[in-house]
Amino acid sequence: MALVFFRGAEKKRLNAINQSRSVPPKQVILGIESSCDDTAAAVIVDGMLKSSVVSSQLEHVAYGGVVPELASRAHERVIVPVVEEALRQAQILKSDLSGIAVTSGPGLIGSLLVGVSFTKAMAVGLGVPFIGINHLEGHLSSLYLGPNGPPSPHLSLIVSGGHTQLMKVTSPVTAELMGRTRDDAAGEAFDKVGKILGLDYPAGPVIDERAKKGDPTFHAFPRTRLQGYDWSFSGIKTSVLYFLNALSEKERESLLEQSLNDIAASFQEAVVDMLVAPVKKAMKETGIRHLGIVGGVSANTRLRTKLNDLVNSMDGHLYVPDLEYCMDNAAMIAMAGYQRMIQGESSPLTLTADPSLKLS
Repeated sequence: MALVFFRGAEKKRLNAINQSRSVPPKQVILGIESSCDDTAAAVIVDGMLKSSVVSSQLEHVAYGGVVPELASRAHERVIVPVVEEALRQAQILKSDLSGIAVTSGPGLIGSLLVGVSFTKAMAVGLGVPFIGINHLEGHLSSLYLGPNGPPSPHLSLIVSGGHTQLMKVTSPVTAELMGRTRDDAAGEAFDKVGKILGLDYPAGPVIDERAKKGDPTFHAFPRTRLQGYDWSFSGIKTSVLYFLNALSEKERESLLEQSLNDIAASFQEAVVDMLVAPVKKAMKETGIRHLGIVGGVSANTRLRTKLNDLVNSMDGHLYVPDLEYCMDNAAMIAMAGYQRMIQGESSPLTLTADPSLKLS
């Protein structure tokens, strides 16, 4: 993403905004996200999303995963133009900002530091407060980006490449951890199995598309069940590997050529079944019938279908963000920041990036 602003044109734009504005907005929050390999900025004005800009990095495709050093360097190159573009699209001046929210963790330390350092410098320069937001809290807040957010309390399943957690959300800024993965996240399992199957990275969307053409009963991969509401996805990844390794090289090549869609469908069905089981148990035991799913894997069509069937069977309602807000974005960070800042919360300048930040 390459954005260039010419001084004369930018000055005219700022003058036009000033002249067209009779009353300045009350709460204007800029959100910045740089926890992994997407540089993003968004603007929330009085609780309404006005812009969302995401610059995705293509440097990592050749490596089959995110290279941390390449990611942080890319953030440094594009964070200024991405922020400028978000302000431009929202027709907002820097002087309009009431505060700035930024992802402070968890994530890649180098990537996080770019966003946190930039945000603190910008906040000091403008004389406005800033607040560090947990990336997972941002995902929970993505459900409030639309006109009809979920009521409180509701259950929310965070399912992404790095995290799988079940939360009981009691207000827009308070949540209780009910269950989590004990090892791999669901999205991580998708990517690792995708690599085993020779699929492109990221493999989640590829498996989803191939599974639509395959038979989910082709092979019965085992479903790991744990006590409570926890998950374990390392076993399903290993079972796919063992299933293929039990074949000769010629047999494996033939199977992947003829039945790759069936294998993808069978694997996906097992993962989705494992994800749904603790959610169903939690809905029954808590009596909460409203459910949200957030994070990158919430875009998976089979998961959406099965969870929608579940809540319908319980006379509940499923809340899912628009697809563009399932992936990493700054709109969710801006919304989380807005919800906290209207309560007077902010962070000290001593705040730093925390790659292992917990959701409390």
